[in-house]
Amino acid sequence: MSENPLLAPIHGITLEDYSAACAKLGSGLSEADVATALGVELPVWQEANLLWPERMKQDASFEIVTLFGQYFGQADQHPKFSNLKANTSAEGNANTERIKSDKDFYQELEVARSVAYEYGLDGAQWVADQYGITLGDFQIAASIWSEQIHQDIQANFQAYTSKQDAYKAKYQQQFAAAQGGNVADDIEF
Repeated sequence: MSENPLLAPIHGITLEDYSAACAKLGSGLSEADVATALGVELPVWQEANLLWPERMKQDASFEIVTLFGQYFGQADQHPKFSNLKANTSAEGNANTERIKSDKDFYQELEVARSVAYEYGLDGAQWVADQYGITLGDFQIAASIWSEQIHQDIQANFQAYTSKQDAYKAKYQQQFAAAQGGNVADDIEF
């Protein structure tokens, strides 16, 4: 274990517990659900939820933030949270599992989310509405695929860019059609 005193548990809540709890909050669990899973009273969780970010700010080595990201991405494996899921649809659950196991599906929805924002929509909410994937689960998938996508870009930037451009064109067309076309569609030169 590290010698960093900032990594000491807060009210018995370790950084790993805190990171997994944050991921699960983003996946639709309530603070009460998180406190119960951690075996603490709600006010104890709420105080730890205030203090861990303060510790992150104090950590000049960025060790806490680095570990937080690692543990956040492994939230589904945390023993206190592994069987605890928010109430979601069967289709949403299937899509959530797929986004964590299918890199292409993740990349397509990442582009769709971005294009939704370009068209004035809340991209994260659009993904949740269309696929039943919460923002927290989307962020977990992002942490799972980040390194592999970085390697793909380095290995073949052109192939990566081509695929991203194809996804972007697909969703630009879809969102434009849903809004009655793009602003400049009727302008001829």
